[in-house]
Amino acid sequence: MEINTLRFGRISIEEDKVITFSQGLLGFSQCKHFILFPHKEGSPFFWLQSTEHSELAFVLLNPNIVVPDYHIDLDEALLHELDAEEDASDLEILCIVTIPEGHPEKMTVNLLGPIVINPHKKCARQVILTTGAYSHRHPAIQNKA
Repeated sequence: MEINTLRFGRISIEEDKVITFSQGLLGFSQCKHFILFPHKEGSPFFWLQSTEHSELAFVLLNPNIVVPDYHIDLDEALLHELDAEEDASDLEILCIVTIPEGHPEKMTVNLLGPIVINPHKKCARQVILTTGAYSHRHPAIQNKA
């Protein structure tokens, strides 16, 4: 299948690579189908591109790159929704990155709204954490003074 995208033009994707978000993403509940692909070889960033809305794409990052001990508790309902009751170890956790235009050094990572993906079942959900010490604007680049 082919999709039109604002950032990447027309791209070909395999239909079995489409990830379904049953509830959409926060603020984009109508968008349920996305494709995930690396920014480029060797980059820690990924793109989450909507297959339904050409202008909708998010930059994602493994949160452990920024916060090595980042951890979230996955409840039974979420594991059931993602068809991972038997083995949650294969679930991938990524977070949305915000890069202010012209100021990449001020890049932040949303640690309060991680995206949990079951890569085998091609389903995902954005989780909104209500407890913990994480921020929705955690600096991605730490100043080491």
